[in-house]
Amino acid sequence: MKLLLLGPPGAGKGTQAHRLMARYAIPQLATGDMLRKEVADGSDLGRTACEIMERGDLVGDDLIVDMIAGRIDQQDCRNGFILDGFPRSPAQAEALDTMLSTRSSALDRVIEIGVDDDILVGRITGRFTCRACGAGYHDVFRKPAESGVCDFCGSRGFDRRADDNEETVRSRLAVYHRQTAPLLPYYASRGILVTVDGMAAIDVVTEQILAALPAPSRIDSGDGRLLQ
Repeated sequence: MKLLLLGPPGAGKGTQAHRLMARYAIPQLATGDMLRKEVADGSDLGRTACEIMERGDLVGDDLIVDMIAGRIDQQDCRNGFILDGFPRSPAQAEALDTMLSTRSSALDRVIEIGVDDDILVGRITGRFTCRACGAGYHDVFRKPAESGVCDFCGSRGFDRRADDNEETVRSRLAVYHRQTAPLLPYYASRGILVTVDGMAAIDVVTEQILAALPAPSRIDSGDGRLLQ
């Protein structure tokens, strides 16, 4: 199962990706994390990317596609993968399609997790976590049973991310929509784009995604078993 998940920060993309990873025995390929690992490992690709970034330039599409190509050739991608962070433009999408076609492959589905921006801003700006144990809370949707006291460890210390403020969140949403808008007609024209309601309950979103996916022909657990 070869998938691309589209969705702005806070849409639940990470949660859904992890559910799909478990169900189909496929990895999530976050290109930002992959690039940082290449640089940290000192690979040829990583050294080239590091030189580019040190000049203040952006890493080119060809280099990113080469990195993805090398990654999907690894054993843990035998059942497919979930792309996250690439492509961000029709030109990148075309480069990705060309690379996959050289492997007689193609994306099976592109899933857009649709959200309401105003509601999403409320979701994100209301988040806070316990400083001691990391338990997550929300000003509206998930308050501690006792105000100011963590339900799990009893701590009275809580933190909020500095970038979980309305101005920053709306700026990130604007960037996402600007980058993603041209991708939607590109993938729609190929008949593989499906939009699900990201404002629904988590389990409902998962059900929508699963209903939109083709039945996998084979899911290899890696230990000789076939997963259902």
